[in-house]
Amino acid sequence: MRVVVRTVSELCITVGAVIVLFVVYVLFWTGVKAENVMDDQIDRLEEQWARESVRPTPSGASSTGPPKPAAYRSGEPFAIMYIPRLGFTWNKPVLEGTATGTLKKGLGHYARTAQLGQKGNFSVAGHRRTYGDPFKDFPRLRAGDAVVLTDGTTWFTYRIDKGPYKTVPSDVGVVDPVPRKSGYTREGRYLTLTTCDPEWGHSHRLIVWAHLDATQPVEAGKPAALRR
Repeated sequence: MRVVVRTVSELCITVGAVIVLFVVYVLFWTGVKAENVMDDQIDRLEEQWARESVRPTPSGASSTGPPKPAAYRSGEPFAIMYIPRLGFTWNKPVLEGTATGTLKKGLGHYARTAQLGQKGNFSVAGHRRTYGDPFKDFPRLRAGDAVVLTDGTTWFTYRIDKGPYKTVPSDVGVVDPVPRKSGYTREGRYLTLTTCDPEWGHSHRLIVWAHLDATQPVEAGKPAALRR
């Protein structure tokens, strides 16, 4: 009997240690790795933009909107997102696609949605927790908040109109060109952000919708929303 009790006790200690190590891995190590990976993605973009000597220079917002960018490459970064509400040091790379491996490197653009700044619904997903917790504070977003992106030539400032809205993963209409339940009734230049809910689960989704409020060339400096 003592041998059985000792064996069970040792097994419980081992299992407990494994669980603790797994929690540390999920909460800490994946976050450290993800932060490094996201920083690398941003560095890649900035180096690429610096190397490109000839780039189109938009003159700012117009009735026709910014020029259409080249097709995005699956799994590759193409823009950087800033959300001042989440902190003035908050910036994340945006990559093409929402595959599991892609979302470990940053935010993911839904491949069949509009390109950045174009007519339609530019839709982006991100983890709420793990892999850097990019959208950990997603519920803090409010109407009127700025979401700013750059593709190296242009600053795009979107303004949130509605959210966070809670729905189920099967509600794919939230990323339609005119997203359902957003309050928008006609074609425009929209942004949709999505993440999981609850904080440590994925049974639901949180959504915010925004419209393109302004554009300006990078040569003009940072947009007002990013100035302290």
